[in-house]
Amino acid sequence: MYGKLILECELLVRTGMHIGGSSVFSAIGTVDSPVISDPYSGKPIVPGSSLKGKLRTLLSRSIHQDIEHMPDFDEDAEEICKLFGSSKPVRTARLQFADAFVCNEEELSSIGLTEIKFENAINRKNCVANPRQIERVVPGVKFAVRIVYDVQGSQEDAEKDMRLLAKGMKLLQMDYLGGHGTRGSGRVSFQNFHLKNFEAVLDTSALEDIFKEVETYELLPV
Repeated sequence: MYGKLILECELLVRTGMHIGGSSVFSAIGTVDSPVISDPYSGKPIVPGSSLKGKLRTLLSRSIHQDIEHMPDFDEDAEEICKLFGSSKPVRTARLQFADAFVCNEEELSSIGLTEIKFENAINRKNCVANPRQIERVVPGVKFAVRIVYDVQGSQEDAEKDMRLLAKGMKLLQMDYLGGHGTRGSGRVSFQNFHLKNFEAVLDTSALEDIFKEVETYELLPV
């Protein structure tokens, strides 16, 4: 069996989120660490690589059970390599992550999509402050997530793979996306899941039920 499943959902920012963009040059008075943005629209995005990498890391941690001695990517568990790919041996990933773009800009027109957070690092020896400005996507922003899954087996295989992906999403909702997570940034949740079937003989309703479970892992109330 071969076909494709298109998983669409929304990633909701719960606390200010910082996925860093380029800061090669910052003029005096500008933000030290801007968020990554779409060069065409200037709006923040969530790169597909950021979401893919975080989900893979969280799943690998949960399976390996030793975050201090994590394996190389090519040595991840078999079920992870099937979904996310490997280079030695070369294995094509079953999951394809697209960049996620803002989908509710109008709801936030009065406040904007980002904020500037001021922080100070204090030298413990001389108490000298080192101020910095970090741009963050504000809480309430939603990004349209799109993940394509290559169907390469039976209904049972697809359900197993989707349960692993859903597990990664649950773990992410209890973790953070982007930088500065230990200081409160980057809490997110997933909602409004939809599956589209393209030439795959599968029961998509059963697969959608798997992702409904993800929404029960909300970190903060709506």
